[in-house]
Amino acid sequence: MPHVFMPEPSADLATPQRPVPLSLTAGDGRRAARTSPRIAIAHDYLTQMGGAERVVLSLAKAFPEAPIYTTLYDPDTTFPEFADLDVRVSALDRLTPARKHYRAALPLLPLAARSIHIDADIVVASSSGWAHGFTTDAKRLVYCHTPARWLYVTEDFLGDRPSPVAAGALRMLGPTLRRWDRRAAARADRYLANSAVAARRVRECYDIDASVVAPPYRVDVKGDRVQPAALRDRGWTDFHLVVSRLLPYKHVDQVLAAWRNLPNEHLVVVGTGPLADQLRRQAPPNVALLEGVPDAELRWLYANAEALIGASYEDFGLTVIEAAAFGTPALALRSGGYLETVVDGRTGLFFDEPTAVAIADAVRRLRAHPLSRLRVTDHAAKFSEASFVAQIRAAVDDLADEGREADSVQPSTPALPSA
Repeated sequence: MPHVFMPEPSADLATPQRPVPLSLTAGDGRRAARTSPRIAIAHDYLTQMGGAERVVLSLAKAFPEAPIYTTLYDPDTTFPEFADLDVRVSALDRLTPARKHYRAALPLLPLAARSIHIDADIVVASSSGWAHGFTTDAKRLVYCHTPARWLYVTEDFLGDRPSPVAAGALRMLGPTLRRWDRRAAARADRYLANSAVAARRVRECYDIDASVVAPPYRVDVKGDRVQPAALRDRGWTDFHLVVSRLLPYKHVDQVLAAWRNLPNEHLVVVGTGPLADQLRRQAPPNVALLEGVPDAELRWLYANAEALIGASYEDFGLTVIEAAAFGTPALALRSGGYLETVVDGRTGLFFDEPTAVAIADAVRRLRAHPLSRLRVTDHAAKFSEASFVAQIRAAVDDLADEGREADSVQPSTPALPSA
């Protein structure tokens, strides 16, 4: 069971607890042996299987003793590896509807973030929402996937047919939440971004310069591969693949529309989200929608797909790198992070707008001019977990050194006069 944090009734939720110093000083002013800083990991919520959650698993590999703090945790809907880690949750996690429908609870989550007190020396926050706002007196290293879409590109996040309640709440509370978000960002000691696109948005939203550290792919290419029963039953031997959260801005509906005009092609969509039922109703017979896909099946899908399709504006777009690790090229929107992760004509092909016509045209172009899967695999090697872990550890070491330097200039305790 995860730890649940309940603030004391009289506690000021904004008042952090004091951590143990980064290093100790002897009473006579001489430096004692350095102590290793206590690291904690923070993440917005653990309720789904996405690229950001895979990044948290990589952070846990970098800092295996670090507890993971989050607002919501649903072990049934996120990666099973979290069950073996020290996950600590907010009191909001006790509300089952919040875990199952976290988007409806978005206006409450910054308050839940403030209720979490992290006692550590350095907090590494994986954030696309509010984890950078968890209460702590530690040094903060923020790894930003993107500033909160629901705060800064609200209309795109909500889509064409948003829930009236959610849309009304976000529009009413948006100005207050944006002020809170910017104050939380300003308290960070250092910002990292997962792409040049995300770094630019961090600059625009927070007036903060962020260094770019590309996220790793964590799909084990050497692991077992199991064909999903749904494809075995259909007898499909070739298919294109979408791995995505089923949200309006992902444009999965346009991919499905493209497949209505590609009757001889098959499409597999892996993902969950609020549009799942709607997309199932829209899907033509040559499309299969799968959810809750275990890693062994995902590996098989990545390895056997003709191409992975990315039709949305992404700040990075990790799934194209995961597919590339298996030699599978991408068909991607010519924008955002895909400009950093896809090499047009070598590791994939671009299309210029997220429409059914443009997507179908890209499928036909790839059929006419296949790409070398070996070149695609070589490209993915640049985004290894080992490289990511080394860069994150180096950033944490820099913060620890800054803390030791600051501690070293503190006045030492004067010696008592001799009798």
